[in-house]
Amino acid sequence: MTKADLVERVTQQISRTAGPMISKKDCARVVDAFLDAIKEALQAQKNIEVRGFGTFKIRHRKTRMARNPRTGSPVEVSARPVPVFKPSKELRAMVAELEPLEGAVEDWDDDHEEEEMSEA
Repeated sequence: MTKADLVERVTQQISRTAGPMISKKDCARVVDAFLDAIKEALQAQKNIEVRGFGTFKIRHRKTRMARNPRTGSPVEVSARPVPVFKPSKELRAMVAELEPLEGAVEDWDDDHEEEEMSEA
């Protein structure tokens, strides 16, 4: 789903529940303002908790050693802050009820996620 798709969906939701009170252009401004507020809070290193959805926060990664994929030589990756999103229990439960897509490859497991989140 792209931002344009999100704007379209939100506009439709509002039109269904409250009548045609908001234009697509105004809805796009609201979505942009919401995303800008998240960016600004993360830039200020504040957590953003949206109850029932999840938490956006900054995690500080430690300096680590990696390998150059072309040469295989070791390369130091410096410490840096990275944005992360932790879904709420409600969102995780909703997604857990979904049927897997045909041909989908499992690339993440809950144990790894819990280890990753506990490092923060």
